Amino acid sequence: MQLTRRNVLGLSVGAAAFTLAGGRIGPANAATDATQKAIMDFTGGTAPGEGKVTLTAPEIAENGNTVPVSVSVDSAMAGDDLVESIIVFADGNPNPAVATFHFTEMSGAALATTRIRLAKTQDVIAVAKMKDGSVFMDTKQVKVTIGGCGG
Repeated sequence: MQLTRRNVLGLSVGAAAFTLAGGRIGPANAATDATQKAIMDFTGGTAPGEGKVTLTAPEIAENGNTVPVSVSVDSAMAGDDLVESIIVFADGNPNPAVATFHFTEMSGAALATTRIRLAKTQDVIAVAKMKDGSVFMDTKQVKVTIGGCGG
């Protein structure tokens, strides 16, 4: 390769950008603080209680690209016991909010199933907001393996 002024300038700018980034260029992951802030934004500042929400996820996921997750809420789905929405968070993903589900009285049951992508072992959190303003959550840790080996 023949070095020209254009090549030297390009390499210099690239080196400067790498230095400014601190040499830590890699996958972006959400901080736990970002997840907590997103939960508080969803709940309107109300601290979520335990119970009512059941999050089902595998303890070990052999393929982090398609992790099956189910969320259900013990609710009569009428009056103040109506589940308005459920949001699922993965605290190790670049954007912690993974999926949001909205319900009405015509939904019949507060149940949602989906598949999510997890880059590494992390907590999956489901938060349900009720019509009366109460909020409930459940958390499960999902271990993502590489090559089918636990860890």
